[in-house]
Amino acid sequence: MITIERLEEKLRQAMLDSDVPILDELIADDLIFTMHTGLVVDKQYDLDAHRSGMHKFTKVEIDDRQILNYGNFAVVAVKTYLAGIHDRQAFSGTYRFTRVWAKRQERWQIVAGHVCQLVSL
Repeated sequence: MITIERLEEKLRQAMLDSDVPILDELIADDLIFTMHTGLVVDKQYDLDAHRSGMHKFTKVEIDDRQILNYGNFAVVAVKTYLAGIHDRQAFSGTYRFTRVWAKRQERWQIVAGHVCQLVSL
């Protein structure tokens, strides 16, 4: 049985490797994802960013993960340290992701998500 924990690790590694075929498998075609800037993006945006090299992670380190499983869907909240390149600019920081996984036709995929950057006050 595939667990959300294993899928989350598969996602982390695919993000780090810019593994577009694995990301394509894990992300639902109807994804709604809100970026830390407030921009709402879809699956194609995410895949294109990895495919083109516009977005390349050099670190994806999980610090804290909470998972609530509700049968055919699960909610994941995860604190992650990210570093890499976005649009030729280096970035690094700690982010909080929320992802919604849905099981449809015996297949788990991310259908919605949100990310925000954590800042010191």
